[in-house]
Formats: sequence, C-alpha cells, structure tokens
Amino acid sequence: MFSLNTKSKLDKIISHMLVILMALMVINVTWQVASRYIFKDPSSFTDELSRYMMIWVGMLGAAYVAGKNEHLAIDILLTSLKEKAQNKLMVLISFCIMLFAIVVMVIGGSNLVYITFILGQKSATLQIPLAYVYSIIPFSGVLVTYYQIVSIIQLSHSIKIAE
Repeated sequence: MFSLNTKSKLDKIISHMLVILMALMVINVTWQVASRYIFKDPSSFTDELSRYMMIWVGMLGAAYVAGKNEHLAIDILLTSLKEKAQNKLMVLISFCIMLFAIVVMVIGGSNLVYITFILGQKSATLQIPLAYVYSIIPFSGVLVTYYQIVSIIQLSHSIKIAE
C-alpha cells in the first residue's frame, strides 16, 4: 500500500493535474485580459474562476511538495546532527506535519466543506457550490498524510539499517 511505485504514480498524477490547472489558469487570465482590453467587454466569470483555480493549485502544490520533501525548511539543527539523529528528527517533523494535515486540513477542511454544502453557499458569479471549491482542502490533507506516512516508513527503515 505504501510502496515507492504507488508514490511515484501518485506524484505523476498530481504533477499532471497541476500542469493542467496552470495551463487552464493561463488561458483563463489571457481571456480575461483580452476581453477587457481588446474587446472592451470584460468577461464576468474569469476573475472568480482564476481565484478558485489558484486555491486548487496552491493546495495541490503544497501536497505535491510535501510528497517530494521539498517544502520550505530551516535546517540549521538538522545539518548539525549525525545521520541517525537526522533521521529521527525527520520522523518527528513528518509526524508533526501529518498531525497538522489530519487536524487542520482533513478534519477542519471536511467541516468547512460540510458546512458550506449544508448551507448551500454558492459562488457569486459562477453559481457553483463553494463546497466543490473547498473540497481540495481535505483532499490535499489526505495526500499530505499519505506522503508523511510513506516518509516515516522510509526513515524508520533507514534508522533500523543504521543500528
């Protein structure tokens, strides 16, 4: 279930989704500029759509970067430790990230999606349920949790090998 092959397939799927979202966002913003300045008739939906696509790119991108272990980090302490201690600290860091992802992104994000769905909140221009827009938060939280579990398993194997 937590194999490297599964992780690399998931990385590939997420990276393709990010590329598609970014391409659609570029097309959307280009249309927004063209409709406003060339056709003198601004498109009404493009601003809202680009905002929602940016939310999805940001949340999916955060999960992708967490999976690649390339997130922003201050590594002064980490680089001063020996390899075994580094691995133990990385397990602790991965556990903290996983805990944050579960509590804030999965549980909190699911509550947000549920509340906006129950209240029937819709976007102003597109009239789509905001629950669809916010659904990326718990989804990204699940992805981050998965990636951190894989990372903890890999680091645990490294610690056992070093002993």
